[in-house]
Amino acid sequence: MSNTIPKRDHFSSKFGVIAAVAGSAVGLGNIWRFPYVAGENGGGAFLLIYLAFIALIGVSVMLSEFVIGRSAQRNALGSFKKLAPGTPWFLVGSMGIVAAFVILSFYSTVAGWTMEYVVSSLLNRFQEKDPSQVNQMFEQFIAHSWRPVFWQILFMFLTGWIVWAGVKKGIERYTKLLMPLLLFIIIILGIRSVTLPGAMEGLHFLFYPDFSQLTGNSILQALGQAFFSLSVGMGALITYGSYIRKSENLGTSAFQISFADAIIAILAGVAIFPAVFAFGIEPGSGPGLVFVTLPNIFGQMPGGYFFGILFFILLTVAALTSSISVLEVVVAYMSEELNLSRHKATLLATGAITLLGLLCTISWGMGKEWTLMEMTVFDMMDSLSANILLPLGGLLIVIFTGWTLKSQVVKQEISNNGALKAPLFQIYYFIVKFIAPLAIAIVFLDNIGLLNV
Repeated sequence: MSNTIPKRDHFSSKFGVIAAVAGSAVGLGNIWRFPYVAGENGGGAFLLIYLAFIALIGVSVMLSEFVIGRSAQRNALGSFKKLAPGTPWFLVGSMGIVAAFVILSFYSTVAGWTMEYVVSSLLNRFQEKDPSQVNQMFEQFIAHSWRPVFWQILFMFLTGWIVWAGVKKGIERYTKLLMPLLLFIIIILGIRSVTLPGAMEGLHFLFYPDFSQLTGNSILQALGQAFFSLSVGMGALITYGSYIRKSENLGTSAFQISFADAIIAILAGVAIFPAVFAFGIEPGSGPGLVFVTLPNIFGQMPGGYFFGILFFILLTVAALTSSISVLEVVVAYMSEELNLSRHKATLLATGAITLLGLLCTISWGMGKEWTLMEMTVFDMMDSLSANILLPLGGLLIVIFTGWTLKSQVVKQEISNNGALKAPLFQIYYFIVKFIAPLAIAIVFLDNIGLLNV
């Protein structure tokens, strides 16, 4: 096998970097997961803790992945092989590729649901339906034999089509279009939501911190949400970091992307909680908040037909901007380590992930009896990634950056070989060496049941 590395593509502009990497970070984790997790954990107090974790730890972990990727100019696995040759650290890169493969398999299932809901909203299927009827519609749909499969395959086709075109002509071009669209839609939805009668109660819930609602588990949930929403630990940021030009300021980019990610999560809360309170719905409605509760609200809301369509388009766009970064992790690995052309790598990766995704999709219907330890295929993929691969990957990445990479290598990358002053380097490095490993380890141990907070 040839060891020749194909000529590396790069993002062409600062906005391209922000759009692509923020697109990777901003996904269903911000718009689907954040509102219901915040709702279950008291609202405003949870939001403050979540933002603190983004600022204190999330930015540092993201910056560490950027340092690894841009320094090595390789994919997730190749980066560790280059920076720590002859050591087992390449296994961390392998874990990131496995995590990307696993995550996209079940992520594409949920993304397919959002596409079905765009069509259902267009056809006005939620009009005059009560919550039990909307819930029944959802359960019948996910248990259906072919509709969820059709949407999952279509979503993976769109993802593969964008990645096929490359970094500049595919990923950067489309995220430059999709991210402004996403921001525009969520602002429109937020404006409509806060103008509903009784909406102020929802804003009070989101922005007024009641620390009596916080528990130890709530704090861990906030930390886990920060990592989940920033896409750390699965190789996407290492891969995208390798496409960032040496002239770009990595520290500024990491801060701006993390800020954009947090803003989208807050705007999602502004779009959802005022509407939830305006219609007397329990804010801690769980994962069904988006697919059961909100369609019922849109069915009752003045102008709800239009805003329901916009919301599910928003979800689909958010899912797509994330999925292309996850697929790129696998494609970059296959292209550089297996010496495949980009087009062959995209076809192979998309096809393989789609096949595993089909098992996740049908596990809600005819495959629901296929279980291991009482978990369906979807549940296994979700649990493996969220509870093990992502936190363990993030933990090993910060340990590698803080304890294995030489500090001068890290500082040279952050300071662009001394061209930038990097005044906060010592604070960042302290967090990466001590604070981030401890915080991530606590989340990981709690996830696997060894630490019950």
